[in-house]
Amino acid sequence: MSVLKEFRDFAVKGNVIDLAVGVIIGGAFGKIVDSLVNDIVMPVISTLLGGHIDFTNLFLVLGSIPEGVPRTFDALKKAGVPIFAYGNFITISINFILLAFVIFQMVKVVNRIRVMDAPPAPPTPEDVILLREIRDSLKK
Repeated sequence: MSVLKEFRDFAVKGNVIDLAVGVIIGGAFGKIVDSLVNDIVMPVISTLLGGHIDFTNLFLVLGSIPEGVPRTFDALKKAGVPIFAYGNFITISINFILLAFVIFQMVKVVNRIRVMDAPPAPPTPEDVILLREIRDSLKK
């Protein structure tokens, strides 16, 4: 019974609950960033590059393509043809950079709020002030 009590105490600690909430929100936030990259950023980049470019379909075929298999990313993957999918890497890299930037901005805002909410520093005790005056006069 003590193992169950220890596990319950561990599971309801604030840090574990905070971690679980963070993981759940992080997963949902990741989906939002995926949508931002795939539905907003990538079409704009594609248009700026002069046409409808879908980075996820940029790849190099490393093996032979069986007869009857269309030369599309999904069809080649299903057929087990080895492909070098550099376009998918580009998309995921952009996704990571955006996610890191947004998290950086969030941390920056939270730190600014913490500084504003921090209690003012307590006044310097009188004995410390006196000791500083003595130190300064000894230096002279």
